Amino acid sequence: MLGAEGGTSPQVTLSIVTMCEDFLVSIMKKTSFMASASLALFAATPAHASPVTGADALREWNLVVLGDLNSSSEVEGRTFVGGDLTGTSSSYQISTPATSATGQAGLTVVGNVTGGIKNLNNGSGALVGGNVESGFNLNGAAQTVKVGGTISNTNINQNNVQSGLATSDPGFAASLATQGTVLAGSMKQLSTNLSGLAANSDMAISGNRATFNASPDANGLAVFSISAADLDKIGEIAFNLNGADTAIVNVSGSAVSLNDNFLGGTANLGEHVIWNFGDAQSLDLTNSWGGSLLAPWADATTANYIQGSAVFGSLTQNGEMHLGTYSGGYTPPIDPPTGSSSGGTPVPEAPGWTLFLLGIAGVLLGRRLMRKAA
Repeated sequence: MLGAEGGTSPQVTLSIVTMCEDFLVSIMKKTSFMASASLALFAATPAHASPVTGADALREWNLVVLGDLNSSSEVEGRTFVGGDLTGTSSSYQISTPATSATGQAGLTVVGNVTGGIKNLNNGSGALVGGNVESGFNLNGAAQTVKVGGTISNTNINQNNVQSGLATSDPGFAASLATQGTVLAGSMKQLSTNLSGLAANSDMAISGNRATFNASPDANGLAVFSISAADLDKIGEIAFNLNGADTAIVNVSGSAVSLNDNFLGGTANLGEHVIWNFGDAQSLDLTNSWGGSLLAPWADATTANYIQGSAVFGSLTQNGEMHLGTYSGGYTPPIDPPTGSSSGGTPVPEAPGWTLFLLGIAGVLLGRRLMRKAA
């Protein structure tokens, strides 16, 4: 039915929207993840950042831990923790990272913050879904700290500190939970996709030294394929980017030990090199490391610094995280290349279509609930 101006009547528009809502809700009911994640996304208000996924996460955060982080060290850039933040005193955003493209805080924790007091620096700010039991030292410029539960042992002074948001603003905690869920699936899918890339560059071993000679393609991408056993054979690494915008080093093996020295230092490798540990269940780093690390299934321990971005399943951190984060222009494929393998590790579906449906579902469900409230 057309209105007076030749457009669709409000009744027809409402009917179409209702049918779309019913269709999407029926889809979500068939998939538990879709249902819970969609409701969480809908609960988020416009003030909450949209989920960050894929290689963009490596650009946004200096450290991403999908589960729990036990830290006694520091992070120069931004940090995301999908579980709880524990450990003795630790420090966050001790340097000045590039401005966040999506407005991320210096520290984001989906769960609770416990243990020794945590230091937030340089206007870092924090988002915490649970309770802050350890307390924060809020150093430098005025900061905004938002907490879903309670906050203790914190001198507010000139800072903006809000607590109890899980009750007063349910969308706050829901949006953090959604980011954690979507980020975990995205990082695992990214690792799987990178593992399926065909190698076009070689690592040459001479004595105790391995030389990585990048042979970038027309898009500036160089890909290496080695094993954890290869790393165990050497003690020194020389990395020649040879103009590559991004170098992917796919490392196979479930147990990884990183104890090699980088000849010429680690500077600038984090921005252009991604070490992808697509099979790793455990990772032990004892020496300083050059390049961003992607190990989303690994229970990791670090005893020295990493120069670049890093993603772990869980982490005991006794070594610093240094800037800069990955800044290459490479855009990974949405789907794994044909014949790719994740080494037998379960991998969730790629999140692209999920995020699309989540966005639509959030809008339509919002309209439905607003009509009911009216």
